[in-house]
Amino acid sequence: MFPTRLDSSLAYDIAKALIDGFNRHYRLFRTESARAKHRFETADWHGQQRAQRERIEFYDLRVREASMRLEREFKAGEQPMEIWHQVKLHYIGLLVDHHQPELAETFFNSVTTKILHRSYFQNDFIFIRPAVSTEYIENGETEKRPTYHAYYPDPSGNNLAEVLLKLVQDFDLRREFVDLPADVALVAQAMKDVLGDVKLRANFQIQVLSSLFFRNKGAYIVGKLINGYNEFPFALPVLYTPGETQLAIDAILFGQDDLLMLFSYARAYFMVDMEIPSAYVQFLRSMMPLKPRNELYSALGLAKQGKTLFYRDFLFHLRHSSDKFRIAPGIKGMVMLVFDLPSFPYVFKVIKDFYPPPKETSREQIKGKYLLVKQHDRVGRMADTLEYSEVAFPRSRFTDELMQEIEKFAPSQLEVSDRDGDGQLEVILKHVYIERRMIPLNIHLQEAFDAGGSDPSNTSPAAVRARQQLEHGVIEYGNALKDLVAANIFPGDMLWKNFGITRHGKVVFYDYDEIEYITDCNFRRVPQARTEEEEMSGEVWYHVGPKDVFPETFGPFLLGNAAVKQVFMKHHADLLDMAFWQSHKERIQAGHVYDVFPYDQDKRFHPERAQG
Repeated sequence: MFPTRLDSSLAYDIAKALIDGFNRHYRLFRTESARAKHRFETADWHGQQRAQRERIEFYDLRVREASMRLEREFKAGEQPMEIWHQVKLHYIGLLVDHHQPELAETFFNSVTTKILHRSYFQNDFIFIRPAVSTEYIENGETEKRPTYHAYYPDPSGNNLAEVLLKLVQDFDLRREFVDLPADVALVAQAMKDVLGDVKLRANFQIQVLSSLFFRNKGAYIVGKLINGYNEFPFALPVLYTPGETQLAIDAILFGQDDLLMLFSYARAYFMVDMEIPSAYVQFLRSMMPLKPRNELYSALGLAKQGKTLFYRDFLFHLRHSSDKFRIAPGIKGMVMLVFDLPSFPYVFKVIKDFYPPPKETSREQIKGKYLLVKQHDRVGRMADTLEYSEVAFPRSRFTDELMQEIEKFAPSQLEVSDRDGDGQLEVILKHVYIERRMIPLNIHLQEAFDAGGSDPSNTSPAAVRARQQLEHGVIEYGNALKDLVAANIFPGDMLWKNFGITRHGKVVFYDYDEIEYITDCNFRRVPQARTEEEEMSGEVWYHVGPKDVFPETFGPFLLGNAAVKQVFMKHHADLLDMAFWQSHKERIQAGHVYDVFPYDQDKRFHPERAQG
């Protein structure tokens, strides 16, 4: 139970130190996010990438600083629970009128659970549920930037382009546009096309979030067009034209599907300067009601808050479901033990304790690969992962087969205990990665084969659809590889089973234990055989270094099916050529940063302006 009085000055001092630690964290986070505008204006792409990587580490650094201060100044780990109950109540008091209370509550949990034993974690002294509402938090009168700006075109629609021109200029980008009036005229026409012949209402307006969204080489204006009871979400990508001296609005993305692609979990986090992040999330959810709040927080760079909300949603789902965790369907991996809950759209991955030949790796190396992906620009082709430690599951929800699998392959990661002393056993996994579930690409293609997709003589409607499914999957696979190359990523194990297909039809890579930077790879051609014995040998007779890659050898592993081979060779034969990989490696080494678009090329106003 909570104490009935607050009589400990020590408890207040601890609470004050905690909120000071959080405020320092968010001030630094926001400052780094705000600097993205200057980096964009100066086309400092390497600086932008570096800042995105470093910002991910901010949270853990500040948690470490705060916990060390509490131990040093207050011997926090030695304080009784009565003091900690009061600390929480004082902390709640300090969150009155705070602009990031939900983030501050998560910070409180992160610091205190780092200090105290895990047996306290389910106690009511931490924030199991939010204590402070984020509804209707207002900016103070001194705040220069509200959450969003509203613009009011004339209900006739005649001045829509003029209003859009002011809207873009209000962001005060310190680079000239090639022809901004022409760009906003294209945007205005696209908006009129979406509105159609419907009558414009008295509340006809455009609302845009007041900060630009920066990622990779783009800046995005994000908002919605409102007409009566209808809302039309949109985003305007602002990019450089070739030569990187002038800007242009590259496209208009319209509707929830376009926005879901822009905010995909397979893309890097945005840099956005936000005073009230919950208000940004609320605005974005009005545009994308299918997007979970946890993914929106993560997309805004607040990954720890995303993890917190995800875990709350997961516990809620467990309470309201009854199916059991099982070994995930599909081909088992050599490095990861994968399981899922059929009713929950995610998979859980545990690093195995040992790996059969030819795998030569370690737990720390694998964790390093996953961290690399977390910090890298994922260009829509690498699924984000949520990483947890000491995760507790009800033992009753695990199948016996899954328990046997964990006991056999990852015993060091497993603990089974009656932690609460109530006779209800828990499975505690020491380290888990969680990813959104996708249909493995090999299964997607197999479904097409089974439906007649590889038989060109079969003209039934089902077979035609299957051929379209096969062709789309193979083309998307090659596109995924090329986007990864542009991001300086070599996937290592390129087999179809290591890629999945999303509900939007995008192919995404999700097996990271063998990835390398393109610039660290040594791309080679297979040497000419010197003797007939070498030419006929079934073994590799030439020297292969640890980072050597032979693109011409990909074919036998990937293209055994004739229909697959035909599509692949038509669209992506260059992937089997060492010169393709080497040329990209050399351009990246020379400092070039490729454009990778989170939307289809046919949406672009001026595709001829694109840089490579």
